[in-house]
Amino acid sequence: MESYSTHPVASSFRSFIPEIPEDMKISHHSEIAGKGITAEINDKKMGIGNSSLLKDLGVDYKERGESGKIFLSIDGRVEGVFTLSDVLKVDSADAIIKLRELGIHEIVMLTGDSHDIAGSISSKLNLDGLISEATPEDKMRAVEDAIKSGKRTAFVGDGINDAPVIARADVGIAMGFSGADAAIETADVVLSGESLSKVARAIEISRSTNRNAIQNITAALGVKMAFIALGAFGLMNMWGAVFADVGVTLLAVLNSLRMLNK
Repeated sequence: MESYSTHPVASSFRSFIPEIPEDMKISHHSEIAGKGITAEINDKKMGIGNSSLLKDLGVDYKERGESGKIFLSIDGRVEGVFTLSDVLKVDSADAIIKLRELGIHEIVMLTGDSHDIAGSISSKLNLDGLISEATPEDKMRAVEDAIKSGKRTAFVGDGINDAPVIARADVGIAMGFSGADAAIETADVVLSGESLSKVARAIEISRSTNRNAIQNITAALGVKMAFIALGAFGLMNMWGAVFADVGVTLLAVLNSLRMLNK
């Protein structure tokens, strides 16, 4: 079932079984966003996903501290329970510190993970907010609420379920190497790697680029206005006019080339 899925977690399952046995006949495969997968294998009705999927399938199962786990159901009975958890990236803490140094006022984690797992990560990173066990609709609603309240938003994601939120945010950022194609195609910015520190780096580069553009525009307009004023009083010759046009353009290009150092 996972071999037909585009979800990043599916690769964790596929790594255990390189090839699907030839006697496995898979049909009626369906991926339900934020919940899991259903299919029929050798005429057995199967599902793999979270507790919400079990409820949709009418599977009777009492959770006993099973928050954040993935369940495998066969013909209406739970036959397996898997525990999966994300590993905190090495540079995550440094990335958060850098973002705060850049003046990012509110950093919130939106995740489909259980509250216990997400809460542990949130406390380690000292985040400003947390929405756990969130469906794609919950993430979209959180971003829309932030936008309606007048906040400028940036959303970082990598899964196919993140694509709508990436498109809705003021700036959508996708993780390049692990990101789903839909997320990458939708994003305004694609990071070439797994490092969250590159988010802060991208902000630094964008701000430098903006400052450089303002410098060029201000210098160009200032020089042209000064030379126009001199020309109005008859104090300007042809060489001055050429400098005010072509010369200022060359200076703007040279100033822009400084960005290569970043």
